[in-house]
Amino acid sequence: MNVQKPTKPRPGADGTALSGEDMLRVFELLQGATSVELKLMVPDSSRRAAVKGLAFDPVEAEPRQVYFFDTPDLALNKAGVVLRARRIQGGGGDTVVKLRPVDPSALDPELRKAAGFKIELDAMPGGYVCSASYKGACTGQEVLDVVEGKAPLVSLFSKEQRDFCTAHAPADIPMEALVPLGPTFLLRLKHQPKGFDRRLTIEFWLYPDGSRVFEVSTKCDTREAFQVGVEFRALMAKCGIPVEVSQEAKTNSALAFFSKELATGQPG
Repeated sequence: MNVQKPTKPRPGADGTALSGEDMLRVFELLQGATSVELKLMVPDSSRRAAVKGLAFDPVEAEPRQVYFFDTPDLALNKAGVVLRARRIQGGGGDTVVKLRPVDPSALDPELRKAAGFKIELDAMPGGYVCSASYKGACTGQEVLDVVEGKAPLVSLFSKEQRDFCTAHAPADIPMEALVPLGPTFLLRLKHQPKGFDRRLTIEFWLYPDGSRVFEVSTKCDTREAFQVGVEFRALMAKCGIPVEVSQEAKTNSALAFFSKELATGQPG
């Protein structure tokens, strides 16, 4: 399968602008994507400004617990496949099989008709990546049963999700070879700040060693991506949040953290 290689940031005057070549590629990917998510990682030094400027109230946030499933050396992630399960407040849960990066034109057109399947372009300062994901539903208890070894991992994902995973994961990495990595605890809040015409998603990831990841994002239709991007950036500036190139996405950060913990046998 023809997959898009991860895009490396090509710095502009402020280190966040894309080159003309990258802009053309983004435009091409937008033609095949079903939605766009604009993301920004808030640096440690700006978290207080972000909380105040965005009126983020952690008391109103929904607590979640996230587990990833991979080999101890993250072979699945290196092949561009991510398996994740979440426990959600109230007993609910969800799962996803994600392929990233991906070229939308290389995917089976029939997949687009499937419930729970989407192709999304993630755009962040200095870079972008297109992903295809197959989402499913479960209960929080089903997630716990799997991570505690009381149920097999295959029971957590639908047949369609498993087929999608098998089609894109390396043949020598069956689901039975994957181990749970986590959990990561996070607070998630959807909130529409004053002066912005759509909701933001604010996620605050907390790792066992005390480190944190603070991400702000918003979604939009592919046809309005550039306009919303300008408005999103203006909102960040208004709130005193610098737009900087992020070193690592939260998924990769979590995988690296728990893979290291597994290798050393010591809590992070």
